[in-house]
Amino acid sequence: MKTAKIAGLVVGAAAAAAASYPLLWREWCRTWGATDDEARAALPGDDLLREPDLLTTRAITVAASPHRIWPWLVQMGSGRGGAYTYDWIENLFGLDMHSADEILPQFQDLHAGDVLPVGEGGPKMLVEVLEPDHALVLRSDDGRWVWAFVLREIPGGTRLISRNRIAVPDASLLVRGFNQLVMEPGSLVMEQKMLRGIRQRAERHVR
Repeated sequence: MKTAKIAGLVVGAAAAAAASYPLLWREWCRTWGATDDEARAALPGDDLLREPDLLTTRAITVAASPHRIWPWLVQMGSGRGGAYTYDWIENLFGLDMHSADEILPQFQDLHAGDVLPVGEGGPKMLVEVLEPDHALVLRSDDGRWVWAFVLREIPGGTRLISRNRIAVPDASLLVRGFNQLVMEPGSLVMEQKMLRGIRQRAERHVR
């Protein structure tokens, strides 16, 4: 009886969270860390996917110059510097992510047009925009995912902005609901860890 009551409370809480998410939590989830101006601003790569079904703009302040953050961005990827997030989760999906704690010289020579794989079966990410110390924009080979990293220098450091634009044109209502209620919050958990991981590494490197 007690177990059934606890299960009922858990289900009720989950249902309440799901019902309130679109109204109370979704905007915070999609724009975690970003100012209103940053969330609304036009960023490099926006023109590569003009009408996404999912748009997130998340940001963090790093007490380091863009020049100190850039090397951590260009070495990201499977079999490279990793993603600075929860490797064990990434690798459950076979993504071969192993987050580096050092700058890796062999992965610093990145060029526009280079392709970065995301695991063996994942999408291939094409480097579309490469503006050193300012912007790195990747687009998946199917054109449905654009991921932009933008560095904006501020007094005492840098704003690191990450924007994802994703299209799911053929998705059913069920899939769209799953994406909104599960994938969006899940992406925030991973991206928070990534942004904080980059900040920790860049600031430690400066010190």
